[in-house]
Amino acid sequence: MVNIVLPVDFGEKTDQLLEGAVRFAKQVSGRIYLIHVAPSDIGFAIGDMGFQYFPEVEENEIRGELVELNKLQQRILADGVDCEHILKQGLAKDIILQHAKDKNADFIVMGSHGRSGIYDVFVGSLTKGITKDSDIPVLVLPIHEKSEKAEN
Repeated sequence: MVNIVLPVDFGEKTDQLLEGAVRFAKQVSGRIYLIHVAPSDIGFAIGDMGFQYFPEVEENEIRGELVELNKLQQRILADGVDCEHILKQGLAKDIILQHAKDKNADFIVMGSHGRSGIYDVFVGSLTKGITKDSDIPVLVLPIHEKSEKAEN
């Protein structure tokens, strides 16, 4: 079985990334390991008294993100691809790369928006960082606006 790590951010392009990753997983008889990395500072706010921590804000945000991960996992499973998920907090690049090693990943699947010829904009800073530092092959899927796709 081919192990595929799929980082998701719940952005507007997550559905397209998910569809591409599922197609790829089916072609290579793969298993998808969904990962979402939440920032470490979710519950912090700056107020009149400086930095303040609100654990209930962090708990609610994490709970909502776990619900979203569960929904994505169920969609992948419904498409006939084995899947598990995890949510971690910290620096996304480092956590994703470590998770890929922990899962003996054969591939990391990332998305690119393809909006400009400038590499950082074309690939994205997280995708660029992972591609640059990964020992594991990174499959970058083009993620475009639906209307752009129809025109091409």
